[in-house]
Amino acid sequence: GRLATVTVNKQQYESRGASIHALSLHMQDFVKILGLKHRREVAGKSAIFSGEHFVLEETDWYLLNLFRLWWHYGISFLRLQMWVEEVMEKFMRIYKYQAHGYAFSSLEELLRSLGGDAFVNMTQRSVAESLLEVGVTQRFVDDVIAAVLRSSYGQSVLVPAFAGAMSLAGAQGSTWAVEGGNKLVCSGLLKLTKANVIPARVTGISLHSSEGRALYQVHYEGSEGQGSAFYDMVVVTTPLHPSRSNFTFENFEPPIADFPGAFQPSVTSVVHGYLNSSYFGFPDPKLFPFASILTTDTPDLFFNAMDNICPVNISAAFRRKQPQEAAVWRVLSQQPLDKQQLKTLFRSYYSVQVTEWQAYPRYDAAKSLPPIVLHENLFYLSGVEWVASSMEMIAVAAKNVALLAYNRWHQDLGKIDQKDLMHKVKTEL
Repeated sequence: GRLATVTVNKQQYESRGASIHALSLHMQDFVKILGLKHRREVAGKSAIFSGEHFVLEETDWYLLNLFRLWWHYGISFLRLQMWVEEVMEKFMRIYKYQAHGYAFSSLEELLRSLGGDAFVNMTQRSVAESLLEVGVTQRFVDDVIAAVLRSSYGQSVLVPAFAGAMSLAGAQGSTWAVEGGNKLVCSGLLKLTKANVIPARVTGISLHSSEGRALYQVHYEGSEGQGSAFYDMVVVTTPLHPSRSNFTFENFEPPIADFPGAFQPSVTSVVHGYLNSSYFGFPDPKLFPFASILTTDTPDLFFNAMDNICPVNISAAFRRKQPQEAAVWRVLSQQPLDKQQLKTLFRSYYSVQVTEWQAYPRYDAAKSLPPIVLHENLFYLSGVEWVASSMEMIAVAAKNVALLAYNRWHQDLGKIDQKDLMHKVKTEL
């Protein structure tokens, strides 16, 4: 059959963070298949700022870092690591399931197959609640967990536990980025699949039928005017939420409506200038040691995080600028920075480039997960962001939709929503 994919604006994917969450080797192998290379890491220390002082500072010595974590927070760090590893170990089962062709018709069924009802419940309760339950201290949650979530999702420790676990897994150093920029993953996939890309904006999808099968007419508007085409299957990858979806569904009964929920605004300011190290307690800029600054959830703080960024292509001779030199900094905030705030962070600057975008779901805005199947052969991909939002989650969801569409088309129901999959997979080996 013919397949159409209704995609989101390209900018959303080009702006989506600096690294791919490397929860497994599967994502790395997937990227290598596209002929892409691992972007070289550039050393740099991190710290967490409270608005008045640094509550935690990274050093060049691994053992000293561990000692500081133990001194300030006891064994909370170990309890956090054990909790994240347990979640990730169960999450990794999805790759085995998909390798054997199994698919799921709802996000709840997918989560339940990986971690039972506990995984489904993790989308409804906060990461703070879950961590406190396993013995992580409130101070560690307020200082460290809050800083990581402000940096990754721009939100508080009230985000759901599953999304929090994904964010925390990506913050532990095992990240993977593509030489030349992560946007090359998207262009590489298009080239590999030899997809026929129509550069146009979809305005609507209408339902028809042919020989007892559903047929979908995709209406679009491009530089050459309006057009449409018929498809046997359609995958919608743009968010179907108020103010985000800009097309309509016609002739569907019951009607397909927007799903409840909102998105978290995020502002990325790329500033080329001289850091005001005095604001962070370092009057002599030469002594400022950090390349990345995270922040606690303090009302007076006007930014979520900032880091000294490197080019997307890094030569072997590349070195970070000295702290007293002009460098390129990325500042993440929820509102555009005004001139006074820029003067607070920088002694002076040459340029400021600002991008505002609806970055991630606002996780306190909806309590139910969107469906995967909108109609017989009409599928929705972006609902997975309400479980957790990362490039790896989208890749997993995309393969699930591909397998689901294939299995439904060929009526292979034994590969959809099966129970006790770990046992089934073992017996198939």
